[in-house]
Amino acid sequence: MKAKEFIKRLLDNVENYICQFLLSFFISLLFVQIISREVFSVNISWGEELARFSFVWFVFFGAVVAARLGAHNRVTFQFKWLSKKTTNYIEGFADLIWIVFNIVIIYKSIFLIKSMIQFPYISPTLGWSMAYI
Repeated sequence: MKAKEFIKRLLDNVENYICQFLLSFFISLLFVQIISREVFSVNISWGEELARFSFVWFVFFGAVVAARLGAHNRVTFQFKWLSKKTTNYIEGFADLIWIVFNIVIIYKSIFLIKSMIQFPYISPTLGWSMAYI
């Protein structure tokens, strides 16, 4: 039974673990790059690009973790003067707008990724296709 609990806990927190890894990775990479540049006068050309990619994915996975924890900011001060029923309707409408916005962004992102696969854009130092990044 312990193995099932371990796997369940691991899967429940996979985004959190990915965030922890990415944060540690890009901070360590930037630290090594700064030390190598300032102390040894050696530039790691691919380090900053890899740290940038790691940071971007850290932000995306961090948003997932924040959504799971309900930690996103929401302005609710104006609802103090309204009834609970009106507040629920307004928040529901705002959530509906947010869902529609996300659907549009997903649609446009798929179009952009398809375009980048068809006409590749390669990252300057690592040589990776930006469609997969």
